[in-house]
Amino acid sequence: METKTTPRRLAMQSLLACEKCGKYTNLEIDAGIRGAGMSDADKGLYTRLVYGVSERRMTLDYIIDRYAKNTKAAELDPDVRTALRIGLYQMCYMDRIPEFAAVSESVSLVNRGKGGFVNAILRSFLRDGKKIVYPDKEKDPFYYASIYYSMPAALVKLFVDSYGWETAEKILSCVNGEPDVYLRCNTERITPEDAAAQTGGTVDERFTGMIRVESVTESVRKGLEDGLYFVQDGASRLCTMILGAMPGERLVDTCACPGGKSFSAALDMQDRGEVFSFDLHGNKLTLIDKTAGRLGLDIIHTGVRDARNPDTALVDTADRVLCDAPCSGLGVIAKKPDIRYKDISDIENLPRIQREVLEGASRYVKPGGVLVYSTCTLHKKENEEVVNAFLETHPDFTLSPFAVGGVKAEGMITLFPHIHHTDGFFIARMVRKA
Repeated sequence: METKTTPRRLAMQSLLACEKCGKYTNLEIDAGIRGAGMSDADKGLYTRLVYGVSERRMTLDYIIDRYAKNTKAAELDPDVRTALRIGLYQMCYMDRIPEFAAVSESVSLVNRGKGGFVNAILRSFLRDGKKIVYPDKEKDPFYYASIYYSMPAALVKLFVDSYGWETAEKILSCVNGEPDVYLRCNTERITPEDAAAQTGGTVDERFTGMIRVESVTESVRKGLEDGLYFVQDGASRLCTMILGAMPGERLVDTCACPGGKSFSAALDMQDRGEVFSFDLHGNKLTLIDKTAGRLGLDIIHTGVRDARNPDTALVDTADRVLCDAPCSGLGVIAKKPDIRYKDISDIENLPRIQREVLEGASRYVKPGGVLVYSTCTLHKKENEEVVNAFLETHPDFTLSPFAVGGVKAEGMITLFPHIHHTDGFFIARMVRKA
């Protein structure tokens, strides 16, 4: 007898694929939604379970460890562990799921020989009032924060070292939520007001040409396919507003993929001028070409190039240069929960690469031109320290104050999710002296 594919079963399959094969959660969800033929409600449940269980994995395994007696979550069969995580996540973090459904549906995800164990753990947790006994915050604050926010202790320490405990906890409080979806309107084809009416979203007055929607519904997907808008976070849009590209100018985007900032700048330029979108990975540039075609943007020219080695034909010629450097991504954990589980040592070499990338980008800027350095991380060594090191060795560049999108800075700003309600992001605007 064929097993019916349900949102929970599909979530089980996707979570196992992410854990076993190292697939990225967001890409796995996109593939799952495209292939399953589910209703919007089922897509919502499936998406919430995959993202939610991925986000709360450390907390959920902590609960399993407490109720599985002599067996640790890490020692369980992957299907049993995943079924328990799905059941516990529904009981702890989803108010609208009946408890009996969370238990019975989770038990049904494993075969009969394993179902009794899953049932016993979940019902024991229910009998105890679903109470999570967290580690003692006073005795070991890092372990407490690690379990409470489902974040490796090394990453908690990184945030604390950068911003102190109070700000670190505010950052951590935002990484397990459901972030809003922002859409950058193709203002060559549709106004934000019309896009909001079409999608049921709202116009975000802070960011020019942007609307905010609760989720990606079928009407949103159709608009994306028709080139009426594309997904871009408010922080990324603010970055292009600070860049300030104007019609008729030449712009170089040195680390362009997946292309959102190139598209947004091209729209600011009213599709007049030149946008050179370079990236090290040629296979990703085809996506930029396809999306630019769907949006009807003709001024974007793509090319494979290491940002550290600029195109000599464009040196000293660009009005605006964007260096959106490769980074640790610690500002977008809410959208990419996998990032939190990466080895923290992988971050150590990034500042050196970022300094080299910024050095290469600066060579495109003509006298009087603008250079913007940005990252989607909240790590000072990748942000302020990179820019300050660059300015120390490049006296022909200086920070340039800006006041756009409701923010004001003397040349550098860090966007925090708990303050700006965007991704965590860093932007520095510099000008080359004429």
